[in-house]
Amino acid sequence: MENDNQNKHQRWYDKDPVLKEALELLRMSAPDDRKEAQEYLLKLQEDTAAEVIERIYDIVTQYSGVGSRWYDNDPVMLRALELLRHADPKTQRVAALKILQSLERKKDNE
Repeated sequence: MENDNQNKHQRWYDKDPVLKEALELLRMSAPDDRKEAQEYLLKLQEDTAAEVIERIYDIVTQYSGVGSRWYDNDPVMLRALELLRHADPKTQRVAALKILQSLERKKDNE
């Protein structure tokens, strides 16, 4: 029963441990440290079909500033993560690894 309850509250990125780790670290990062990851994620837009982009803009309009997710109050991060959410699993994993590398570089430079 506990496992069923846990699955109900599973976030879209919890399915892939690398993606989960990357987004958790991104969530805990300072806003300035997120910029490189945001820029990379927004580049995914070039690889995403027009209908997916339209749906993402609808989601951004709906949740921006009023949602309960950690990224709902940042319109750029919301758009970037919605693009990632709708990307194929391979693209999600590549993006997660790039996010981890970016955050590690930021940490090393401190």
